[in-house]
Amino acid sequence: MSRRIRMAGTLLAASALTMGALTGVASAQGDSGRAAAAKVDNPYSGAKVYVNPDWSAKAAAEPGGSKISNQPTGVWLDRIAAINGTGGAMGLRTHLDQALQQSGGSPTVVQLVVYDLPGRDCAALASNGELGPTEIDKYKTQFIDPIASILSESKYANSNLRIVTTIEIDSLPNLVTNTGSRPTATPQCDTMKANGNYVKGVGYALNKLGAIGNVYNYVDAGHHGWIGWDDNFNPTAQVLKEAATAEGSTVDKVAGIIVNTANYSALEENNFTVNDSVNGTTVRQSKWVDWNKYVDELSFAQAFRQELVNVGFPSNIGALIDTSRNGWGGSARPSGPGAKTDVDTYVNGGRYDRRIHIGNWCNQAGAGLGERPKTAPASGIDAYVWMKPPGESDGSSSEIPNDEGKGFDRMCDPTYTGNPRNGNNPSGALANAPVSGHWFSAQFQELLKNAYPAL
Repeated sequence: MSRRIRMAGTLLAASALTMGALTGVASAQGDSGRAAAAKVDNPYSGAKVYVNPDWSAKAAAEPGGSKISNQPTGVWLDRIAAINGTGGAMGLRTHLDQALQQSGGSPTVVQLVVYDLPGRDCAALASNGELGPTEIDKYKTQFIDPIASILSESKYANSNLRIVTTIEIDSLPNLVTNTGSRPTATPQCDTMKANGNYVKGVGYALNKLGAIGNVYNYVDAGHHGWIGWDDNFNPTAQVLKEAATAEGSTVDKVAGIIVNTANYSALEENNFTVNDSVNGTTVRQSKWVDWNKYVDELSFAQAFRQELVNVGFPSNIGALIDTSRNGWGGSARPSGPGAKTDVDTYVNGGRYDRRIHIGNWCNQAGAGLGERPKTAPASGIDAYVWMKPPGESDGSSSEIPNDEGKGFDRMCDPTYTGNPRNGNNPSGALANAPVSGHWFSAQFQELLKNAYPAL
């Protein structure tokens, strides 16, 4: 069974959600016409978080959706056209204008997903992008530069907005886990490692966006079921540092990391620990854990954040955890540990994460909404966030022609029996899913039904 798993994420005037304030944190200026406040250690502290009206309207239109339609979610800039708006969705300026309106003069976080690298998502097809592997100059001049230009406009840069940019989901970890002689390697990832355009692109984005006074960059760091193994952990930290110091950037332009973006790994597994043993066999030897050093996202995020500090990032960097779809509630949620018959029975009987395999990433059956967005919920964690908007598909269940550069990945096909990246197991995907990022009503309803904490 492969230990080197790649997980893909692939993507009204509702009121903003106020997230818990911390004491002793400087606040932004009260109106958008005055100079922005100096950067704070945690942008979520003492701030509202922007509710995307596009997503909110779709959620509210669903039966039961009004229970969560006022939650803040990420705005995905996943192609050049998204900057100005496409397919009826608002563009970046409109989102920022809406955020200023929602803010009411208070500090307000706007969460952006910057996601259009050349050769994007080299280990999957559902979230492939519009730019070819060599189109780094187009990425810089037609994607990052226009975003930076808009964010630099005085109306936004000198405002009470705090712009959280999550940088290129699923990119840098692929350079570690899916290249070279590893059984999970792909020719596309080997190409991106050889040409350096993931590192260059991320470095360029960090440098350009990080130069703006009210922008906070968070780099994607995969999740525990991808990077938690000893042979992935430090190498991924080293690649993140390489990117953070490329193209004129420095580690000081990184506010933190984000983990579990658009993924399903449980926040905490309370019924077993990595140090448990059953009849002399450790939990690490179970088929589910498979020698991983971590069993959930909170422990992984805290440890990986510290690893980045160890390799030269600032000691005050934070971490975000995407909890939009990792609740795993409902009738299948275990109420206690599994029987100690053997280590697999113990782990499988007690684990909240009910996926067939931890390498399954597309539209997972049985998943539920996780912890609601929350500020500073644990040591080293800046916030729990819903960066992946619940109800937006990870990829289509069958091939659907589109003009967004998104392919068909068999991991989104419920009949697929797997590949080395998921241990050759069934995909666990829901049927009849649309192209990634498009609304998937059946998934939204499943997320509501299986929410934990329950709605």
